[in-house]
Amino acid sequence: MPFKFGWLSTGRDLAARQLLQASWNKIKEGFIPGEITFVFCDRERGEAEQSDLFLDLAAELGLKTITFSSRRFRPELRKKDLAQWRVEYHQGVMERVAPYKDSLFVLAGYMLILSPEMCLQYPMINLHPALPEGPTGTWEDVIGELISGRADTTGAMMHLVTSELDRGPVITYYSFPIQGGAFAPFWKKGPVEQGPLFWLIRQEGVRREIPLIVLTLKAVAEGRVSIKDGKVLDSNGKELAGLSLTEEVEEYLRMYPETGEDKGASA
Repeated sequence: MPFKFGWLSTGRDLAARQLLQASWNKIKEGFIPGEITFVFCDRERGEAEQSDLFLDLAAELGLKTITFSSRRFRPELRKKDLAQWRVEYHQGVMERVAPYKDSLFVLAGYMLILSPEMCLQYPMINLHPALPEGPTGTWEDVIGELISGRADTTGAMMHLVTSELDRGPVITYYSFPIQGGAFAPFWKKGPVEQGPLFWLIRQEGVRREIPLIVLTLKAVAEGRVSIKDGKVLDSNGKELAGLSLTEEVEEYLRMYPETGEDKGASA
């Protein structure tokens, strides 16, 4: 039986489409022994051009699509009490995805903070663009902290979603150096806020995001890593502090040097 994945995304940009397309491609190739049981988007058609393109892609791939607008859901409550709004909105999400509760939910560009109740109800994994114990927040925040702290390395991780933002148990991760090599001249010139060093770190991180997600889904579907009762386990059922996929990510990039993915991955 193929492993079942659910897909949650706001679909706000090209990257959201690339992640879905690449994962679907690798499932169809048999590289990932799984299936995507549904795609959930918190935008409905007509709200934004990018999310419409995302929904078009999901339809082209023949995927079951569920939409529930976060923008249109009780906007007065959202302004008054965001925490309560988050609870009520995600109660509606849970009702809509209930038929797929046996799927592992993958957050791939889902831009909302989940309610504590949904974190407890469903196993969900998320990409965070920093190493375990690294900076939290958006990728902009992460890179800013890396530069100000003159960090030697960075990377990204897939982690279990909990009510503690960006701090759930680590499932997989990769790392790469940001000192020396192509980075050295920009450090010597002195980092500029969102200057060349900032964007080089971002570029090298983005190149590795699709490989990390694809390889994580493969590792989960094959049983190299699993999630049970809020814990991450290895293939022997022992608790795991994250599976390093650094070498596999770099090998993936060597196989697909231009974009980190085969030509069929872009939307």
